[in-house]
Amino acid sequence: MSEQPIRRRLSGPLQIALGAAALGLLLAIIGIARGQVPLNPLSIFLALFISGGAWGLVAWAIATAAADVEADVAAAAEDRGGDASPPTDSPIR
Repeated sequence: MSEQPIRRRLSGPLQIALGAAALGLLLAIIGIARGQVPLNPLSIFLALFISGGAWGLVAWAIATAAADVEADVAAAAEDRGGDASPPTDSPIR
């Protein structure tokens, strides 16, 4: 097993997703403690699963898309010799 800490082995989008999922779980726990969820095991499980899963999945998708765009912009700038402006034949000016 690698000697690197777990945080270094996880990609940036995955770290963001885990943080958002933890926040979603915390908010669900607060809602359960305030009595917003019926106190049966299935309801508690669903509240935790849906809140943590939804927050984590959406955060992962957004972070992955942002990382892909950054990589595409960096690759395009490298292809043009470091110039980050749009090419002259582009309709974007």
